[in-house]
Amino acid sequence: MERTTGYARLGPDRIAYEVVTSKPDSPIDLVLTAGSFGAFDTDWEDPQAELFFRRLASFARVIRFDRRGTGASDPLPLDALPPWESFVEELECVMQDVGSERAAIMTTYDAGPMGMLFAATKPERTAALILVNTSSKYVASDDYPIGFPAEAAEELNRTMAERWGSDQHVLLQVPSRADDPQFRTWYAKKTRSIAGPAAAAAYFRAMFTADARALLPAIHVPTLVLHRRAYRFMPIAHGQYLADHIDGARMVELPGSDGPLFWEQPDEALDAIEEFLTGVTHAAPTDRVLATVLYTDIVDSTRLLAEMGDARWRGVLDTHDDLAGRFVVEHGGRLVKTMGDGVLATFDGPGRGIRFAAGFRQRLHAMAVTIRSGIHTGEIEVRGDDVGGMAVHLTARIMGAADPGEILVSRTVKDLVVGSDLAFEDRGVHHLKGIDGEWQLWAVKSPAES
Repeated sequence: MERTTGYARLGPDRIAYEVVTSKPDSPIDLVLTAGSFGAFDTDWEDPQAELFFRRLASFARVIRFDRRGTGASDPLPLDALPPWESFVEELECVMQDVGSERAAIMTTYDAGPMGMLFAATKPERTAALILVNTSSKYVASDDYPIGFPAEAAEELNRTMAERWGSDQHVLLQVPSRADDPQFRTWYAKKTRSIAGPAAAAAYFRAMFTADARALLPAIHVPTLVLHRRAYRFMPIAHGQYLADHIDGARMVELPGSDGPLFWEQPDEALDAIEEFLTGVTHAAPTDRVLATVLYTDIVDSTRLLAEMGDARWRGVLDTHDDLAGRFVVEHGGRLVKTMGDGVLATFDGPGRGIRFAAGFRQRLHAMAVTIRSGIHTGEIEVRGDDVGGMAVHLTARIMGAADPGEILVSRTVKDLVVGSDLAFEDRGVHHLKGIDGEWQLWAVKSPAES
């Protein structure tokens, strides 16, 4: 078996990763991540964990990485922890560094929603998705009664943070080894190598605010859900919900109560993973993908034309189009088209779309031009260079409901930027023309304009 380590660069930050394989020409790349709660170096100190990775490496090239702010990757300030969509950037960055064009993604804990986002927005790079002891939503609501009550989530968050870095944390995550003093000491060391208690508490808080349910219908890659029957931190109903709401997903119930798969009857999980991955076939390219859609529109364009005259107005529109093209690319998006006095663009993540809209608004304000913006994340149809589908129509209606100068977003967008520095103001429930149902909309209050 060969194990190599390295760093991938994402801007100024370095992301630590390792590649483990016993077959250099393995046809399967498997990215394995515990999200904000992993540190790959220390796992190799435990014999059973090492056996687990050796078995995976017998049929796949295993790629593991520590998220920014955790493990061996560069640290981040606690008030600037990476939001969900940065996981897509980090994963793509690592895949590029190790030469992986397409990989199976296996995620646990808070990396579950992040893996769902990657699979929905990057189906061409996702061979398969494996979700282990995770959820699309953790806290209960009227339409999600299986979650933790809010007060229970708060208490659990405090308990996890208080026990972090101590041997008491084993009782929560690895009860099968709780009677082994040597293991408890080592596991406490392992958690300390991930992050400090304050950072762990911040990650837990962010996890409990997650709601990735809107992503599930947009996942069209082969999906395996593995869930422990008696895992106290994440009841099995969460795993069943994922299997029920991802098209074609397969659910495997695992015995035991441990969060990690390494120590309690690992062979059942390994057998399921190997059977699933070695049987996955190359999927046909899809013309449907999850994307963040953005529409902008110049306010009172007819009045401005009358005031400026044809020649000056044409110059304003040319500058508007040039700024849009450059700004969209700078924010990692794709300019679908300009429409006289507006823009249609798509982004991999909602945070990028919001930051584009904020920066674009700021630049145009200097020209005495005011815009309104609408943003929604949903499944779109890719039609050559154009896009279509209900998400595109819905975004246009959201933009139409925005006040001059306002960036108005759907509830889905707000839920997907949890953990970022963005703040929102509730604009209430709207009935949008031609769109069924009621839609709660939010105005962006404090984007980091750039």
